[in-house]
Amino acid sequence: MKKKQQHPGGGADPWPHGAPLGGAPPGLGSWKRWVSQLPFLRLSLRDYGFCMATLLVFCLGSLFYQLSGGPPRFLLDLRQYLGNSTYLDDHGPPPSKVLPFPSQVVYNRVGKCGSRTVVLLLRILSEKHGFNLVTSDIHNKTRLTKNEQMELIKNISTAEQPYLFTRHVHFLNFSRFGGDQPVYINIIRDPVNRFLSNYFFRRFGDWRGEQNHMIRTPSMRQEERYLDINECILENYPECSNPRLFYIIPYFCGQHPRCREPGEWALERAKLNVNENFLLVGILEELEDVLLLLERFLPHYFKGVLSIYKDPEHRKLGNMTVTVRKTVPSPEAVQILYQRMRYEYEFYHYVKEQFHLLKRKFGLKSQVSQPPLRPQFFIPSPLETEEPIGDEEQDDEKWLEDIYKSPERRQPEDRLRQTQLAGCVVQTHGGS
Repeated sequence: MKKKQQHPGGGADPWPHGAPLGGAPPGLGSWKRWVSQLPFLRLSLRDYGFCMATLLVFCLGSLFYQLSGGPPRFLLDLRQYLGNSTYLDDHGPPPSKVLPFPSQVVYNRVGKCGSRTVVLLLRILSEKHGFNLVTSDIHNKTRLTKNEQMELIKNISTAEQPYLFTRHVHFLNFSRFGGDQPVYINIIRDPVNRFLSNYFFRRFGDWRGEQNHMIRTPSMRQEERYLDINECILENYPECSNPRLFYIIPYFCGQHPRCREPGEWALERAKLNVNENFLLVGILEELEDVLLLLERFLPHYFKGVLSIYKDPEHRKLGNMTVTVRKTVPSPEAVQILYQRMRYEYEFYHYVKEQFHLLKRKFGLKSQVSQPPLRPQFFIPSPLETEEPIGDEEQDDEKWLEDIYKSPERRQPEDRLRQTQLAGCVVQTHGGS
């Protein structure tokens, strides 16, 4: 009987029918000895089971990650904000539309605080940057019922993002009705100057046309239209006294009934909302700095706004909105206004201090080296409030439409579309 060939290393010959073409790999016969010299490859059954269990956990975790839709939305927003990218960004399927951060902005503009100038800028910027500018044709309804709040919040939240919604309306708490709280911005001005601008604007309009005030307030009697401002203040006419003078704070306090009552409660609540819900509240007297900060905070919306604002053609349009026939009340009348607007001034100076603090953080110098002295107030007695006449906010969109569609600035009609939202028409501009 023919004996089996023995391999020099011991055991049966791995190549009983001859070595393969080219010869056997060198040292193959000693592979067992080579493996035995690597202690980390000596695996017990328990070690093997541990490795398989780890692999199983990893696979299940990866599967759960994918079924859950990937990473948390917060991390995606943060990554987009910081400008980072991943392998899938460059090699994966085409990504969906990337939204800016934030993608929901509300400008609940205060009347006679430069809002028409800012809205005109926003119309130009929405066409330039492609965000969705949503406006409303309702301008004299700032206080809403609970159902009206719910309906408006629902319709704002369903607008195409990124959007910037603007309207004369008191602060809305989106989270109260289950919505995502947007970023708020606003601009205010010296309360007495705001009041005087509104007083004469309602009567005589601005430089856009001598007769436009007749269209805005057709029912105003002649004796009321030419009522002397000093008489209105000194004789305590309703238009020149509270609650009509308590105007700015409710825009920040909100829709609660006490927000319409001049007092500490509304003042403190307005301050709290400014701190918690407003990205920026600027001062009209320092509008260029306001626009500069908006450009830094919200570049997707306001990039290049300062250069547009300084453009001579835009300045020419802006000068048309200056109120005409404005006169200065007597010192006595002004002092009475200070007393009646005590809480308005407390809020104005608080916002102004916060705005200057923000400017210093960004290296911007205030226009005045020292803040002006605050007026001395008498503490007013509690006032019974009544519903003011609903004509404080006038229709300041019509003139923008006329300017925007003038021959110099005419745009194709397909860039303006109408969207019907819950009983009020809103116009959306730009967006893609």
